[in-house]
Amino acid sequence: MVSASIVGASGYAGGELLRLLLGHPSFKVKQVTSETWAGKPVHFVHPNLRGRTELRFVKLEDLEPCDVLFLALPHGQAMYQIEHFASLAHYIVDLSADFRLKDPADYRRWYEVEHPAPHWLPLFTYGLPEIHREEIRSSRYVSGVGCNAACSILALYPLYRRKLVEMAIVDVKVGSSEGGSKPTQASHHPERAGVMRPYAPASHRHLAELVQELNFGEKPQIYFTVTSVDAVRGALATCHCFLKEPVSEKELWKIYREDYGAEPFIRLVSAKQGIHRYPDPKVLAGSNYCDIGFAVEEGTNRVVVMGAIDNLMKGSAGNAVQAANLMLGFPETAGLDFPGLHPV
Repeated sequence: MVSASIVGASGYAGGELLRLLLGHPSFKVKQVTSETWAGKPVHFVHPNLRGRTELRFVKLEDLEPCDVLFLALPHGQAMYQIEHFASLAHYIVDLSADFRLKDPADYRRWYEVEHPAPHWLPLFTYGLPEIHREEIRSSRYVSGVGCNAACSILALYPLYRRKLVEMAIVDVKVGSSEGGSKPTQASHHPERAGVMRPYAPASHRHLAELVQELNFGEKPQIYFTVTSVDAVRGALATCHCFLKEPVSEKELWKIYREDYGAEPFIRLVSAKQGIHRYPDPKVLAGSNYCDIGFAVEEGTNRVVVMGAIDNLMKGSAGNAVQAANLMLGFPETAGLDFPGLHPV
């Protein structure tokens, strides 16, 4: 068994990581940290894990060496402690944004911080297995992927890889768990319930990841908007792609099957009948799948591509475990076979 510890395990992503690792055939969870809940049993914060483990939270200062260290800290914390974390584990998977971007200047622009460890940025592999599988296999350090970025990049990647897109407008709708477990005025129930609230009509930080990962020799022209909706889990990216030349629906099927036909966690969804004709985050709750669908607007160069995920799974903890499986040489799907629920 491989020993794994989770730093920042009291948050939603940390709780999902713990749930997945407890059921994983090859990982044994050694420690989980929380400064706020140190000494408390994990089910005090994650009641779904009652009876599944006797683990208690420990303080970060009491963290011991392990084989794999998962970092589930808020953005802007791991970057200041990376040398210490690297001294404790041979492998690190960081779920935050601290090592996602390759250019230190992007941290000044998008996160308004001077990165304190820029020499670590090239050591981390961007942790989206469908795009960087082989790099992840040979890496010791893997970054997390923004949940809004994950569903958007996966939806757009086949078209950008072939340099078919002139310009894209991406509208992502997300549930409240994306905001994390710490209460804020925006997450207060009377303010959050029933909303369809644009909270980043322009300049959302995850756009930096799209520009980085979809650059195939020319900077992609992408406009990105994120809207809060009345759901707890889920992210749906609706991508309006204006192509350089028209493509048919048959050609789109060929393109997406060529790239994703063998992917264990991508499903192509585009039916002619029924209510489940296109991707829907609701049916993905708790699963590591990304469902992708598309529609062609006849007589124009516009194609609408949709990508749906559970933001806490394929957008965070599930994707992290998938990357760790690759790093350690385990089956890529190990511990991630839950298909989601229907109805919910």
